[in-house]
Amino acid sequence: MTNILNLEALQNASLNSQPYPYFTVERSISDAAVKAVIADFPKIHDGGSYNLDDVKIGPEFDKFLKSLDTPEFRRILCDKFEVDIMDLPMMITLRGHSRKKDGRIHTDSKTKVLTILIYLNEEWSAPTGKLRVLRSADDMEDYADEIVPGPGTLMAFKVTDHGWHGYPSFEGKRQSIQINFLTSEAANSKHKFFHGLSAKLKKWRRGSQEDY
Repeated sequence: MTNILNLEALQNASLNSQPYPYFTVERSISDAAVKAVIADFPKIHDGGSYNLDDVKIGPEFDKFLKSLDTPEFRRILCDKFEVDIMDLPMMITLRGHSRKKDGRIHTDSKTKVLTILIYLNEEWSAPTGKLRVLRSADDMEDYADEIVPGPGTLMAFKVTDHGWHGYPSFEGKRQSIQINFLTSEAANSKHKFFHGLSAKLKKWRRGSQEDY
């Protein structure tokens, strides 16, 4: 059986050290599976991050999720970033829609050790919405790299105090999966709680709007 996740490509990817440790892989999902995974991406019409428990997971997408939660995947990341994440909790969240306010320059929470982004869009023709690896906290144009969020593009980075990233404002469908290895189960529970609460509020607001 062919692996859905292209572990060989991840293994062979070169690690960039500046402005912080990261690597990219344009085709992180096997050619045989990528179209089916994208077609089965959960329907998300609002902005923000969603826990897996708050969306409907189809069979092809479920297979893809299972290909991420493996010792082989963790070992590659351990070796690449020289950190031990083998026993750390893994959190997976989804985004399906970008709002105008999204993409602002930020660094990830200190409760996250590694962040892995996998983009699940059939194509990307928009001039904006491309993730930028930034050198500073206040200049979107001062970037070291720009990642097109195309079909199966992966970007992984070590969370640091200067791990600035973001993208020029884009509004519309922008599908991605975010994988985080967290410092503790307490951090995992806290992140999931707030993502779940946000999803419930969005669902309530959508229902209220449909009543009028």
